[in-house]
This record gives sequence, structure tokens and C-alpha cells, in this order.
Amino acid sequence: MVLGIIVAALFSSKASGYDDGAIDFEDVWEAVCLGVSFFGFGIRIFTIGHVGDGTSGRNTRQQRADELNTTGIYSLVRHPLYLGNFFIWLGISMFLRLWWLSLIFVLIFWLFYERIIYVEEEYLRKKFGKTWENWAAGTPIIIPKLKGYVKSALPFSIRNVLAKENHVFLNMVLAFTSIELLEGLITEHRLGLDLMWIIIPACALLIWIILRILKKKTKLLAVEGR
Repeated sequence: MVLGIIVAALFSSKASGYDDGAIDFEDVWEAVCLGVSFFGFGIRIFTIGHVGDGTSGRNTRQQRADELNTTGIYSLVRHPLYLGNFFIWLGISMFLRLWWLSLIFVLIFWLFYERIIYVEEEYLRKKFGKTWENWAAGTPIIIPKLKGYVKSALPFSIRNVLAKENHVFLNMVLAFTSIELLEGLITEHRLGLDLMWIIIPACALLIWIILRILKKKTKLLAVEGR
């Protein structure tokens, strides 16, 4: 998905006709796009911070759910991680300042995740039966309801977030940086970045390296039952 957005930037930047004089607008728009993506990242942080190991909160290559998450953010929406992903990639697509590209992204996102959601929910329905059906009946798939929040069964764990979400943060920052780099290359025929876009990915990469070392070599990020 990252590659697709970067390729789109490559072909669309020339046609977008950026106004070099509108520096203030560009800065504000970049901040808005970053805000949208970090809002999505915040949803993922809140979700991962409250889920336990072996729950339906985080599936990997194979379906796994030793118990069903129905409290916390899962009392408002059935797939909060995908909701977080939506906002992350929406912000990245908005960064190109092409409204039709963001519209295409929304359509592709829905088509891509619709099948994934169907497979996951079939697995959960078969495993948890009536419990899943009762929960699903009152909980929207991807657009959260605004009331009926149930306090999470587990307290928030920042260590769980640091251990499991560091790659999402790095990938998000690298996606923005790649688009910024390509934009300069195509529209200004220069291979370079502003100081901010050097510092941000450098810090993100450093944080990722430190957290990976802590996770692999120590037990500082290990949380029992997470």
C-alpha cells in the first residue's frame, strides 16, 4: 500500500500545480495531514494498550482469538485497528493535495478490508457463537457508535504499545518522508529534504532501533498476559 501511494505521488505531483508562493498554506496542510494520520495512530495506540495476548485484538498471519474483546474501544466498534489504519492512510493520501486520489484511496481501502473483515468475523462467529453474535448486533463494524462505552477489562499498558506499534510509527513517518522527497525531485528537480523532514525520520528510525533492541535483548517491554 505504501508503494502504491508513493507511485501515485510520482505521477500526480507534476499535475497538481503547487503554488510555490503558498508556503503558509503548505505548512498548514502538512500539519493537517500529519494530524489525521496521528489521530489514526492514536486509535491504534489506545486499542493495543488495552488488549491482552491471545485475544481478537491483533491477528497476525493466522487467525487467533483465545477470548473475545468486547470492552474498551471494542464496545464502540468491532475493528478499531482497521479504523486507525484508515485515518493513517487517509492523512498520507491527503498529503498529495489531490482530492480524487483520497477518494480512490477510500474506495480501495474498503474493497481491501471488506474481505479481510469478512474472513475474521466468520472465524470469530464460529468460535464464539452466540457471544459474538450478541456483541456484533450492538457494535458497528468500522464506524464507531457514540455511546455505550464499556470500560476496558485491562488497564492501559504503554510498554505493550512500545513493543508492538513501533513499526507502524516508523512506516507512517517513512511514507510521509518518501512523498516529500519525491515531490521535491519531480517539481523542483532536486534530491533533498527540508531540515524537518530529515530530523523526523531520523528520530523515528532511532526510536524504532532502540525499541527493537529492548524487545529482543531485554524484558523491559514485556508485560505479563500481553
